Parts: sequence; C-alpha cells; structure tokens
Amino acid sequence: MHLSREAIGNRLQEERKRLGLNQDVFASQVGVAKRTLAGYEGGTGEVGALVLAHAAALGVDVLYVVTGQRTPEAASSFSGDEVALVEHYRQLPDGDRQHTHKMMTALAEMAGRYDVKT
Repeated sequence: MHLSREAIGNRLQEERKRLGLNQDVFASQVGVAKRTLAGYEGGTGEVGALVLAHAAALGVDVLYVVTGQRTPEAASSFSGDEVALVEHYRQLPDGDRQHTHKMMTALAEMAGRYDVKT
C-alpha cells in the first residue's frame, strides 16, 4: 500500500480517466478548482474527505485511490457464469489454482491488447 500524495494523485487521475472525465468536468463535480485538482493529481495537494465523498458519488473507487486496493465486488453482482467459475475454481487443488490464475491473467491481457469482443 503506497500512501504518498503522488501515488494517491496518480490513482485519482487514473479513476477520473476511467470514468471518461476531463479535469474541468471532474473538478466541477467534486467542488474544487481545476488548478486544485491538478495539484491533487500531481501530488502537491492533499485530497480531503469531502472531495473523496463527491468523487465516490461519481463512481470513483475511493478505496483504490487512498490505498491502492480495489473495492471488492459484492458476490450478488456476479452473473451466473461468474458464480460457476468461482465455484469451480474453489474445487481445484492449489497447484491447479495457480495454473488457472496464470492462464486467466494471460487471456485477460491478450483480450485487452487486441480488444477482443465476446
């Protein structure tokens, strides 16, 4: 977990971009000036709780911004296929789990690299 202002600013910027918002719009939505937001993202300013609360309302993963760890998804948000995958994964011996993890990581990276659509 990296808690420096720079790391938090980088993750805040990453989340803003993930949501498809430019600095002008995001700053307005969280109630700060664009220059202040640029300071947060550049690691020269300290993001306050109120700004993070407004950012959360926009869909920012605040746990990720602050700690670097993504907020876990609730199991209730999983589709039937996803639930089945997890159940099958849990039935595997440890060695097979490691191989499965490597395979799924490689497939996800390949899909991202080639923008594979299902």
